Amino acid sequence: MDRSGDAAVLADLIGGRLTGRGGGGLYRRLADAIAALIGSAELPVGARLPAERRLAEALAVSRATVVAAYDELRARGLVESRRGSGTTVARAASRGRSRADKRMPAGYGESLFHRIAVGPGEVISLTYAVDPGMPELAGELIELATSDLPTLLDDVGYHPRGLQVLRERIAEHFDESGLPTSPDEIVVTTGAHQAIALVTQMYLRSGAAVVIEQPSWPGCFDLFGAAGGRVVGVPLDDAGIRPDLLTAAFAEHEPAMLFVMPTFHNPTGRLMSANRRRQVAELAAKHGVVVVEDNAYSAWDPAGPSIPPPVAAYAPDGSEVLSIGSVSKAVWGGLRIGWIRASRPLAERLARHKALADLGSPVIDQALTARLLPRLTELTLARARVATARRKLMGQLLTERLPDWEWSEPEGGSALWIKLPETDARVFAQVALRHGVEVVAGRAMDPTGAYDDHLRVPFAYPEPVLDDAVDRLARAWQELRRHGPPPDVPMV
Repeated sequence: MDRSGDAAVLADLIGGRLTGRGGGGLYRRLADAIAALIGSAELPVGARLPAERRLAEALAVSRATVVAAYDELRARGLVESRRGSGTTVARAASRGRSRADKRMPAGYGESLFHRIAVGPGEVISLTYAVDPGMPELAGELIELATSDLPTLLDDVGYHPRGLQVLRERIAEHFDESGLPTSPDEIVVTTGAHQAIALVTQMYLRSGAAVVIEQPSWPGCFDLFGAAGGRVVGVPLDDAGIRPDLLTAAFAEHEPAMLFVMPTFHNPTGRLMSANRRRQVAELAAKHGVVVVEDNAYSAWDPAGPSIPPPVAAYAPDGSEVLSIGSVSKAVWGGLRIGWIRASRPLAERLARHKALADLGSPVIDQALTARLLPRLTELTLARARVATARRKLMGQLLTERLPDWEWSEPEGGSALWIKLPETDARVFAQVALRHGVEVVAGRAMDPTGAYDDHLRVPFAYPEPVLDDAVDRLARAWQELRRHGPPPDVPMV
């Protein structure tokens, strides 16, 4: 769907591309960013670009910058302008674009994942929260190579359901969490992201509704949207997704699926209470709705609240609840191993979808994860202690330097969900880019606009990085509040 005429949407798509320090001024970087999108699903031939003034406001730059960028694009033959019709993508712009480029859709998660794709630079990117691998990984990998590798190499290497030893360890992990599980109820995936994608492929059909928490993880909008699903958001309270509004959503939309993140919710960091988990499971069973719970954010501070069993532990007989987890957040993002826990019949169906996707996740990664899982509680606690210290530091820095920002202390997770007073977070995000820090505005977590004044700010960084990042945010905030968007003179 062409959304290019919406200045805010186009600003979200190109904002992260303006972080470079290339020559020619900001207007040329803006022209390059738009040129990179031309020919895609978002900027096809004939697509209308936003008016200069509207795009300037959305990007927090001067109108002269956008005018100069459009002039540059016209000179390249990529766009054309007609009086009364505005500026549109020229037909000649399609030449030289690959078919893959034209089929690649951009969604709400695109700007969030852009920095991962382009790599580090001068900008401090707070678009994602990742930690380096746990030191225990090296020792386990060496042990694996010396003791298990010969046996693994004798194996055929294709295991759509996952290695038996790993499924046994995952089942034990669920047992310890309060949800009795057998290895036959486990399907191993390449991370939690693939797990959600497989479940979406199995349940969601074009036009079907899927209920999610509001706000939610940006990637789910892209996954569910690509399957043709209609996303219906239900707000949260302190205990989790609101049961009264959930009941109304079930009755009105008759959804195919409910997607929740009970431990810990992204982006708010809230922990769904045990009573609320029971209510959600019973409501879904009553209305015949499949529940998909993503518990990938499992790092837990031992000084904090205890974690209830998964939602599946409260499900009535005969209901369908699929529980997703992974080791990426607790151990290392590069260890792309996740899993789905479901009833045996559902696990068999998921395994067939998994086989069609990739014939099975990497065997050596699975074997390494099997060695680590008995220590998963120990590793997540160690990770959580570090996260707690960083969260406290981030809170202190923000209180000192940005006292008018508001947030609630999260119970877990890796980010603060911050409310900006009387400010569109997308505009502030563009100003922050000029000060060398990249943040994700609330619109990425809720496209309805209900959280346009919010920012997701991760704290999973070393102390010097957090200090520098908050300092840059404070300078950007001061400039925006005193002077509005910074002027730019588009001169070479």
